Amino acid sequence: MTKVCILGATGSIGRQALDVCRQAGYAVSGVTAGSDHAGLLEICRDYGVPRAALHNKEAYDAFIREKSSAKAYGGIEGILECIRDCGADIVVNGIVGSAGILPTLEAIRSSGRLALANKETLVAAGSLVMDMARAHDCMIIPVDSEHSAIFQCLADNGRKYLSRIYLTASGGPFRGYSIDQLKHVTKEMALQHPSWVMGSKITIDSATLMNKGLEVIEARWLFGMAYDEITVVVHPGSIVHSMVEFRDNSILAQLGAPDMRIPLQYALTYPERKCNNYKKLDIYKTGGLIFEEPDTDAFRCLALAYEAGRAGGTMPCVMNAANEEAVGMFLEGSIGFTDIPEIIERVMDAHEPIEADGIEAILEADSAARAAARNGGRI
Repeated sequence: MTKVCILGATGSIGRQALDVCRQAGYAVSGVTAGSDHAGLLEICRDYGVPRAALHNKEAYDAFIREKSSAKAYGGIEGILECIRDCGADIVVNGIVGSAGILPTLEAIRSSGRLALANKETLVAAGSLVMDMARAHDCMIIPVDSEHSAIFQCLADNGRKYLSRIYLTASGGPFRGYSIDQLKHVTKEMALQHPSWVMGSKITIDSATLMNKGLEVIEARWLFGMAYDEITVVVHPGSIVHSMVEFRDNSILAQLGAPDMRIPLQYALTYPERKCNNYKKLDIYKTGGLIFEEPDTDAFRCLALAYEAGRAGGTMPCVMNAANEEAVGMFLEGSIGFTDIPEIIERVMDAHEPIEADGIEAILEADSAARAAARNGGRI
């Protein structure tokens, strides 16, 4: 039986991955979470999971007190040990943010396949991750619907003919807003995504279009494309998940209902395509397929991501860390919506990038950027 370890099991991606494993008949050999010990305990009981790790010490202690039959691990070292011990054929990384970097590297060392939903890993440490995956012969299959779509379009056509990637974006809840209108956006407004049900951080990233900027950098590493060959297209219907253009000017698109379980199942069962009971796309009800250029003046985060990617080195890591902190401050209510790109830009302007050739350089840049962001973008 195929064994799967799910990182970030209590989150949106993690819970959908559990559902896919149950449908596919896969065994869940390990799960991790940040601090939701009650949720992790419930998962262990429902799925018979033998190993569980919690990053937060208090949550780990609370889990231990419940006397679960699952072996418990605590802290980041415990998460890494859990990955090593569970002997998974596939690791699903559904951790949010740069906290997923070290678990990604351990998953590559410990398994033959990584189903990657944690885009920040490739944003902050793309070169390191891809080099390690090649060295350990670990296949990375993207879980993001956009990158899964590209992966699927290329599966039988060969990357050597690829000339352009089109990443589709819903445009978020504020598509068409002016800069002045964006100044009045509240947390409650920003958390209402028109197409997808996601965690709070990625929902805010979708509202600022930073999520699409992170995906641009992720696509650069996954598919070996130059930034000038990656185009973001606003597609409010969220039906076309992404497109690829070949050198003969042919374009292939992957369509489907907006359900993350579909790309998750593909990543877990590739190269097979298993039947499921998920929602099907009714092609007659899609209406017209609308495509628009993104407004990078109003949604500055997308332009900043391109700038960070082109600068290279530690700049994408710094941009990502500053964004994570700025989004956190927005959710706390300490800054406004349009303060997010302003803080990111100030942190980037103050940073002199160096080669991101080792985990130490990446973690150091990440830490410095977070401190600067919490200081309003000032070093």
